[in-house]
Amino acid sequence: MGKQKSSRGCLWAVVAMAALLVIVGAVILLLSLVIGKSGSFSVASSGLGVDAFPDMQEVWSCGGGEEKVVRIPLKGFIQLQEDQGMFGSAASSSQLALMSIRRATHDHEVMAIIMDIDSGGGGITASDIIFKALLDFKQEQPGRMVVAVYGDVAASGAYYISLAADYIIAHPTTITGSIGVLMQTLNMRVLGEKIGVSDVTIKSGANKDMLNPLREVDEKQLVMLQGIVDELHGRFVDLVAEHRDLPETQVRKIADGRILTALDAEDLGLIDEIGYWDDVLDRTSELLQVDDIHVVRYEQEFSLSSFLKSRSLLSPAAELKRLADRPRLLYRWQL
Repeated sequence: MGKQKSSRGCLWAVVAMAALLVIVGAVILLLSLVIGKSGSFSVASSGLGVDAFPDMQEVWSCGGGEEKVVRIPLKGFIQLQEDQGMFGSAASSSQLALMSIRRATHDHEVMAIIMDIDSGGGGITASDIIFKALLDFKQEQPGRMVVAVYGDVAASGAYYISLAADYIIAHPTTITGSIGVLMQTLNMRVLGEKIGVSDVTIKSGANKDMLNPLREVDEKQLVMLQGIVDELHGRFVDLVAEHRDLPETQVRKIADGRILTALDAEDLGLIDEIGYWDDVLDRTSELLQVDDIHVVRYEQEFSLSSFLKSRSLLSPAAELKRLADRPRLLYRWQL
């Protein structure tokens, strides 16, 4: 008798779980349909492909003016590779930011972008692509502006991106700066010898396996790599000098990777103001010469698959593997 009750209990539990999944699926489908109709523009009507004019939903953020401004967040590690989730890969914050910039570029009602930045930097090329996309936004239509606002951190590659802004505002507690280039990998030669792991590399030239983690570091190769790092660092310094209207010699003195408080950055001319969100809205309005602005943001169309893909399983072990996979050139503040 007890076994029958137990079996019935399990059956009812399965039925209840199935019913719950059906209800959740229906709710998700309904939300997807509702949100899918909220955008004011469509890819089909734009005459552009989805890469040039991404299919994203426009959501009202704040403000009641007629001049349209897009608020674009840029959070975390800057990379244009997708983030790995539980059931697949999803667009990273950097990819979404780039998509949003491109969408805003071809919406001629948008007269400004507010870049909402909270990042310690990341890939050099990814940072440069986003920086160039912001310049393209301004060049596409006369009178457009870009304003950058910093959160906890806007360092290295994140600061690089904000050089495209016409005005930079940092919170009083922001950490910024870290103007420099980082190339980092792991060398496990000694560990390999201790545990009996040896390297077998067949290569076409002496430099084909530079920074092989199971081989002694070659001093000549380090010189070669240092030359690359110095060249990319020089580009960073030149852009800071150009876009912040500072002497190149002055920038070089502080471009040693040091981090700066908002107050120090303001004193050095790396940012324009220390303030809050209200100040960002006021300065953007002033730059556009209007009394008020209508701020929107973009969201990806909601779907069950995108939700599941966004559930990340990254761990410290995964970060260690990322470092060991291959050396990377980074504009990044490395703790």
